[in-house]
This record gives sequence, C-alpha cells and structure tokens, in this order.
Amino acid sequence: MSLEGKKVAILLEQLYEDPEFWYPYYRFLEAGAMVTVVAPAVKKYESKHGYPATADLAAGDADAAKYDAVIVPGGYSPDHMRRSKELVSFLKEAYEQNKVVAAICHGPWMLASIGALKDKKVTAFYSIKDDLVNAGAEFVDEEVVRDGNVITSRTPNDLPAFCREIIAALGG
Repeated sequence: MSLEGKKVAILLEQLYEDPEFWYPYYRFLEAGAMVTVVAPAVKKYESKHGYPATADLAAGDADAAKYDAVIVPGGYSPDHMRRSKELVSFLKEAYEQNKVVAAICHGPWMLASIGALKDKKVTAFYSIKDDLVNAGAEFVDEEVVRDGNVITSRTPNDLPAFCREIIAALGG
C-alpha cells in the first residue's frame, strides 16, 4: 500500500472533527504520501474538541493540478469551508481535473457547493441527507461509497474503510 510520489491535500477550517482530520493525515503520511493541509489562510484552526491544527498552505496559493487527492473532513468545518471562495475553487478544480475527491461526515456539503453530486451515489452523516439529495445525489447508508472520483463516508467509525478506499483509488 505505498503511496510514494502521491500528493494529498486535506482541507482545514475551524471546528473540524478531530479523528476525521488526524486519522487520514497520519494514515497517508504512513503510506508515503506527501500531505499538505490547505485552508483559507496559513494559521492555526481549533477542532470541535479544542485540538489545534495548522495549515501549510492558503487555498488561494494552492494548485489543484499538483495533487492526486483532496480530502474533506467533517465536523462543523465544512460549513465554514463553504464560505471561503478560494477553498471552494480549489476543491472544484480538483474535482473537474478528475482527482480523487473524498469527504466524510458533513464534508459532502463541500461537494454540494462545487456541483459534484448530480447523479452521484454518496453517503454522509444522516443529518445532511436532504441537502445532498437536493443537490442531485442518490443517498445510501453505507460505510464508504465510491462513485467515479468521488469517495464518501458517514462517521469516524468509517475511517478505516474510507482511507482504504482512497488508497485503492490512488493505486496503493
């Protein structure tokens, strides 16, 4: 499961769900990927539980063409992410370039914001089901769903399956 030479961006904003950020962060480092934390600005962001993470790169300076995958953690952060024009543009460019775009929990809200859900089969935390369906998705209650270059999961309990699916999509 080597991801040597692969570049993965993980999006960050305030009130992220701790395991949904840190588990993929360390899992992809462990697999040999270069991991970059992309946020609206290079600064510290607090999680839902008070654990800070620092962005490596501002979204306005990020080039989607340089990454193989972009991961969107959940928590309350996707609601804040959607307010950043640069973060939304970065994710949309990655999606349109057919990069792996993966979102967990409330992360698929960002997929709705970039128009990536029409006719896609997805999963997420159940409370945003209506938003995803209204964005054109077919919602299912499964631990991980892959539809083309879009990978989605529901909760922190799904992180092992979520990360395995991303690694498989990256050829690892």
